[in-house]
Amino acid sequence: MNETLTESAMLPSAARTDLRRGRRIAALPLVLVACLAAWGCARAPEELVVYSARNEQLIKPLFDRYTAETGMPIRFVTDDAGPLIERLAAEGANSPADVLMTVDAGELWFAAQRGLLQPLDSAVLEQNIPEHLRDPEGRWFGLSVRARTIVYSTERVKPEELSTYEALAEPQWQGRLCLRTSKKVYNQSLVAMLIAQHGEERTEQIVRGWVQNLATDVFSSDNLLMEAIAAGQCDVGIVNTYYFGRMQRDNPDLPLRLFWPDQQGNGVHVNVSGAGVTAHAPRAEQARAFLEWLSSAEAQGQFAGANLEYPANPAVEPDERVAAWGAFKASPLNVAQAGELQADAVRLMDRAGYR
Repeated sequence: MNETLTESAMLPSAARTDLRRGRRIAALPLVLVACLAAWGCARAPEELVVYSARNEQLIKPLFDRYTAETGMPIRFVTDDAGPLIERLAAEGANSPADVLMTVDAGELWFAAQRGLLQPLDSAVLEQNIPEHLRDPEGRWFGLSVRARTIVYSTERVKPEELSTYEALAEPQWQGRLCLRTSKKVYNQSLVAMLIAQHGEERTEQIVRGWVQNLATDVFSSDNLLMEAIAAGQCDVGIVNTYYFGRMQRDNPDLPLRLFWPDQQGNGVHVNVSGAGVTAHAPRAEQARAFLEWLSSAEAQGQFAGANLEYPANPAVEPDERVAAWGAFKASPLNVAQAGELQADAVRLMDRAGYR
């Protein structure tokens, strides 16, 4: 029997209990170190955690490539933007997430306004991502671009008949227009950007004109809208370019084409898929390096091309299928206004009867 045990055996039972408790407490740091070293207690200490509203099939190949190039593992959680933002808010300082990645500038703006993203000082990101595609305070950065533009039937519409988003409210399109529901954030952002351009009064006139020109009830998806045009239910609509690209890829003879509106004016409405470093990121520096890599020429083609989007980095050429749609002038308005004016846009669409 060793000396310590001999001495403890001579103590009263309560004292012996306190002594054993003290030894257990003193041993805890060593236990935790051993546990973390074996990756048995919690997440790996050197892995990035990404909360992503982009689908797994779009992001996993890119994440795997980053891990192969840098040795940094990436663990990710996918869900819609709303639940991910609420999860970040609920977790607070205890969140394991380093990066929030989502679609639509309005969602990124909302997360930033709730204090869930931290500002980054990155010369690389500022050089690679144009100013109008990133948060003015550096809390999020667009990484791919999608245009929400006009799609039309090649059988019943001549491109010279088309001009602007606003013109779709004119009488010549009565009973010929299809729209996706106003409940989708893409349309909320489009209307928000029209408010930024025209003000609320003029934008409400435009939206009321769209509603009056509807050929059918609104659709739940861009795909259903395009199918309706192809089937002859309507002649024109407004869609995100990548939805058109997917449908065209599956059906090269699709009797639809894209039209770039307002090329003599403000230009095509664009939005982004982007990301930011979370406010309580356990690995903020590694997360910043990851975003810088995503903005680089080596990653941009894959990030955008996987979903038939445009690279946010203007030095990178788009996928050849995307490039085939032709070049266009994009709106120079900062996409953050899609978030700043989104609540106003929702109220306006409700007043105008756009459901």
